[in-house]
Amino acid sequence: MTKRIVLGMLAHVDAGKTTLSEAMLYRAGRIRRLGRVDHGDAYLDTNDLERQRGITIFSKPARLIFHDLELTIVDTPGHVDFSAEMERTLSVLDYALLVVDATSGLEGYVDTLWRLLARYGVPTFIFVNKMDLSGADSQRIIDLSRRRWSQACLDLSHGLDQAGMEDVALLDEGVMEEYLRTGGVPDESLAKLVADRRLFPCFFGSALRLDGVDTLLEGLERYTLSSRYGEGFGARVFKISHDGKGARLTWLKVTGGDLPVKSTLDTGGDLQGGSAVNAEGGTESSNVYADSGKTTNQKSGEKIDQLRVYSGAAYELTDCARSGSIVAATGLDRTRPGQGLGIEREEVRPVLEPVLTYAVEAVGLDKHQVLSALRTLEDEDPLLHVVWQERLREIHLRLMGQVQLEVIQEELERRFGMRVSFSRGGILYRETIAGPVEGVGHFEPLRHYAEVHLLLEPGERGSGLTLASACSLDRLDGNWQRLIMTHLAEKEHLGVLTGSPITDVCITLLDGRGHIKHTEGGDFRQATYRAVRQGLMKARSILLEPWYHFRLTLPQENLGRAMSDIYRMKGSFEDPQTDGETVDLEGKAPVSQMRDYAMEVNTYSHGRGHLSCLFSGYRPCQDQDAVVESVDYDPESDPENTPDSVFCAHGAGYPVKWTRVEDFMHLPGGQYI
Repeated sequence: MTKRIVLGMLAHVDAGKTTLSEAMLYRAGRIRRLGRVDHGDAYLDTNDLERQRGITIFSKPARLIFHDLELTIVDTPGHVDFSAEMERTLSVLDYALLVVDATSGLEGYVDTLWRLLARYGVPTFIFVNKMDLSGADSQRIIDLSRRRWSQACLDLSHGLDQAGMEDVALLDEGVMEEYLRTGGVPDESLAKLVADRRLFPCFFGSALRLDGVDTLLEGLERYTLSSRYGEGFGARVFKISHDGKGARLTWLKVTGGDLPVKSTLDTGGDLQGGSAVNAEGGTESSNVYADSGKTTNQKSGEKIDQLRVYSGAAYELTDCARSGSIVAATGLDRTRPGQGLGIEREEVRPVLEPVLTYAVEAVGLDKHQVLSALRTLEDEDPLLHVVWQERLREIHLRLMGQVQLEVIQEELERRFGMRVSFSRGGILYRETIAGPVEGVGHFEPLRHYAEVHLLLEPGERGSGLTLASACSLDRLDGNWQRLIMTHLAEKEHLGVLTGSPITDVCITLLDGRGHIKHTEGGDFRQATYRAVRQGLMKARSILLEPWYHFRLTLPQENLGRAMSDIYRMKGSFEDPQTDGETVDLEGKAPVSQMRDYAMEVNTYSHGRGHLSCLFSGYRPCQDQDAVVESVDYDPESDPENTPDSVFCAHGAGYPVKWTRVEDFMHLPGGQYI
C-alpha cells in the first residue's frame, strides 16, 4: 500500500536545502539531471528572481515516488525576510525535514525554525548537510542539538546499535517493555515515536555529492506513518499566487474527504473559514451581508475551474484531489492563506510578522495603479498589509527586511512595469489600553439610525484583538449583532497616540439599537467604528514597541563589547554559551535599538560575528513620550477614524464631539464600568 506524505523542507539560508530537494528528486528518478542553485537551473527554483539571486523566495511543491512512499516535497524559503512564506506551509505538513549546515551549526534562524515546528506540532527529521567540507563534525552537531533542542535527536543514519536502542527505549515505557522483551525496537514503534514528536531522527551527508541521500529516503520510508483523514470534506489554504497568465491560484491541502473539480466551495469571506458545497447541489449556507444587514440564503460559493497538481514549474490537471494531497485550484477569488474550508473551521494565525513599515515613492507613476499592483502582491502575502494613507497621500506597507524590499521592487518592475523606491523603514508600533472603558457610537443623519455601545478592556499580551458579545437578543436582533461583529473584525482600528493599530484589546458588544425602517448596514458600520474610537479617546492608552529575539555568535574576545551594547540597548540576555573559540549570546531587545546593529557586529568582529533577529512580540515602549511627540498624530483630525457621532434634530443631522456623546445618546450606558 502506497504511503502518501507531505514533507516540508526547512533550513537557514545557504544550508543546501534546495540542493537536497534536487538530490532527492534525482535519486528517486523524478528528474534526469541535477540542477544547481548557483547555476540558476535548479528544478524547484522556478522564478526568475530566485534564479538571479540564488535563493528560494517562494514555497513550491515537487512530487516523487520512492518504493512505496509517495512524497510531496514542499521547498520553503530559507532567508529570514521570507519567513512568513515558510510559516504558511507549516499548517499543511505531515512531516518536516530540517536541514542543518554542518560547518555553521545551529544558527539563530534554525533555532526559530525548531520552535515553530514545535508550535505547529510537526514531526521532524534532521539532515546535517555539507559533511564533505572542512570543519564538519557530526558528533558536535548531534551533541549540540541534543543539548539545545531535545535529547530525542538521535542518529538513525546507520540504523540502531545497542546503545541507540537503549536511548530510544528510554523515550517511552511501552517501547522500553518491547525492548526488554525482544531485545530490539521495530520500525513501527520508531515511526510512532517520530509521529508523536518524541523522536527526531538525524541523518548526515552531502546533498551536492549525493552522499547520504538514499539513506535519508529510506529513513523517510521506514520511519513515517500515513496520516488518517475523515470522510467529511476539509481543506487548508496555505498560499495564494498567480501563474504566468495572471490566473489566481489557491494552494491548498485536502485534509478530509475528496475535492472534485467543478465543485463549489463556500469561501465565505468571514474570519471563521468556509465550507464545501457540492457541485451537484449540496447545502447552501446562510450568510450575513455587510451592506444590507439582512440574512439571505443565496450561495456565497465559488466554483473550482481547474485542479492542478504541480511539481516544480510543470503541472498536471486532475479530476479529483484526494485526502492528503496538495493542489492549486483556479476560479477562487476570496480565499486567503491560513483559511480553513469545510471541517477546517479555525483560521491559522501567523507567529512571525513584519515590524518595519515603509512608504512607497512612485515618482511619475499613477499612485492608484501602483496601489492596485501592490494589492495583487498583498493577495499573495497578506502580511504586506498595503494601506493608502489619505492624510499623507501615501501608500504604506510592511516588510520583514531589506531583501524582501528589493524583491518587491523587482516584482513590481517585472510583473507590472513599475519602478518604485521606498522610504527608510519606520518601526511599526502598536497601542493598547490600561483599563476598561465604554465606547459609544451614534450615527443618525436624516433617514438613517444606528447606535452601538462597546466595552473595551485590556487583553493578555500577545492576544491581539478579541471580540465578544454580551448583548441580549431581546435588545438587538441577531442579524444586527453579527453585522456589528463583522465591522469590528473587518477594519484595523487605530490608536489615538500615534495612529498605530491597536492590539491586546478585548471588545465586547454591550448594547445597540437600529430602526426597522431607517437602519441600513452602513449605519452600523459608522456607529461601530465611532464607538471604538470614542472608547479609545476616553481610555489611558499605552504605546507598544516590537522586540527582537536575537542570537549573536561571535569570537570570545568580543563578548564584553556585545554584552555592553545589549545593556545600552535596554535589552536582556541569557548566560553566554561557549563553543570552542566562539560564544553564543541569546536574548531580547527593542527593534528600534537593534535594527542596524548587524553592521556594528560585522565591524567590531572583523566579519567573524553573526547576528540573527526575529520578531518576539510587543512590550510597553520605553520612550513613549518622545515617540508620541515625534509622530505628532492628532486623533481628532483623522477623518477616517473620527471619534465623534452624528445625531438628528429638526430633520437634519449634526455632529457631536466625542466628549459629549453620552449627553445625547438614546441608550443607557455606564453600567459595565
